[in-house]
Amino acid sequence: MSDYLADVQRYDAGADADVVAKIVKHLGIALQSKDASLVSCSDKSELDRVREKWCMKKLGHTDEAKCDEVIASVCETMSGDRNKQRVTFYYLVAHKTGQLGEL
Repeated sequence: MSDYLADVQRYDAGADADVVAKIVKHLGIALQSKDASLVSCSDKSELDRVREKWCMKKLGHTDEAKCDEVIASVCETMSGDRNKQRVTFYYLVAHKTGQLGEL
């Protein structure tokens, strides 16, 4: 858990450990696989999955274009990371949509 929090804090120094823990719990077994624990910004199907399962379903957004815009913004923010941790990516999507408090 502390590794996930430390990675998130590289982008948001004031990240709430409880929010990060909720994202980790939501992702559950997916984090056990190295491949599934990462997000690839160059894989359209991966980004579609983030939009559908996280941004729209979990966070409750109905505007696909807005979700795509936020996801593209997070990809840009994390562009320096070769391996984009899924927990951090999801945290940043929730942060940029103002949904951290809803988790």
